[in-house]
Amino acid sequence: MDWRDTPEQAEFRAEVRGVVRDRLPRRYKDMAQKGGPGERIWEFDRKSPDAESRQAAVDWHAALNERRWVAPHWPVEYGGAGLSPMEQFILNQELARAGAPPVGGSGVGMLGPTLIVHGSDDQRKKYLPPILAGEVTWAQGYSEPGSGSDLASLQTRASRDGDDFVINGQKIWTSGAHTADSIFALVRTDAEAPKHRGISFILIEDIKSPGITVRPLVDMGNRHYFNEVFFEDVRVPAANLVGEENRGWYVGMTLLDFERSNIGGAVAARRSLSRLLDTIRADPGLRASVNASSVRHEIAQRYIETEVMYQFSMRIISMQNRGQVPNDEASMSKLYNSELSQRLAQTAMQATGLRGNLMEGDDASFAHAYIGMVPATIRGGTSEVQRNVIATRGLGLPRG
Repeated sequence: MDWRDTPEQAEFRAEVRGVVRDRLPRRYKDMAQKGGPGERIWEFDRKSPDAESRQAAVDWHAALNERRWVAPHWPVEYGGAGLSPMEQFILNQELARAGAPPVGGSGVGMLGPTLIVHGSDDQRKKYLPPILAGEVTWAQGYSEPGSGSDLASLQTRASRDGDDFVINGQKIWTSGAHTADSIFALVRTDAEAPKHRGISFILIEDIKSPGITVRPLVDMGNRHYFNEVFFEDVRVPAANLVGEENRGWYVGMTLLDFERSNIGGAVAARRSLSRLLDTIRADPGLRASVNASSVRHEIAQRYIETEVMYQFSMRIISMQNRGQVPNDEASMSKLYNSELSQRLAQTAMQATGLRGNLMEGDDASFAHAYIGMVPATIRGGTSEVQRNVIATRGLGLPRG
């Protein structure tokens, strides 16, 4: 296999690196050196009370927007860059290497592509431009307390009342709902239909509408990222229905993002490992301790595994570049990466010893990473679900 860039790809990579070098705000460069910004840091900065953080969000959005890289996978006619799969891969790879945060959130990655495929002309004209401009951010209302891996069992109801739907129910693990302007949701509009039917996809333009309550879920690292959202007699215009009523499951399952190679995860793992090595080399006592223990071999094993993760990513992008759609291959990549991130965090804690318990200061990233990786094998599809996909779709095994 030859993974080297073609001359055209090398030119595009150089362009991306130039933008990162010249336009990535100092705030994000500094954060990357300390362990990397969070996935949603741009969305938090956008509404931060700190003027410097807000300006960083504005400047970075403008740098990407000039080249239509806010939505690189969207077609050009809708304001995207229309990049090829390989160009998307290179862009994501270079941004991940620099620790540069993505912009646009769920609106760019999920809602936009869904509206392009299933939305009406009026909906596309109304909602897509504000997403691209960074004026409106969206949260995703899918999971519920009893409907995680089995999302189709969701119970949040939407009853038709004249020209409106009236929504009652609860969503949970709603990422960034406390900073979002709007929320899109899957709701049940026919309680008598089989569970994969009777579901509709609906847009709720104002997350502060009467009847909506957003409550924080603070994780064990004392971070507020998730939320639970309650709906009590929330009225939404029927015109906000995307696609056909009772066919929302198929709308929601639209291929949300063509870039499924998980190159960001592969790069993040390598960056985490490099930072661990730099920390060990800078401390003679820590270096001696690691060299005298089995942790040294664990670190070597993690390095090999990060290289394997790169190969997973390259395999998937090569499939996409040939017009194929990865399925079980993407599940393999997700499964491997989530479990690698946990092993890497565990190795870092072993290597740093008592320093790894610090929750503040320059070394705190190791403890925060360890805590933050606990749900890695749950979010985005549990390891059990991924193994079932690999078994049934990849290996052709019967369902148990």
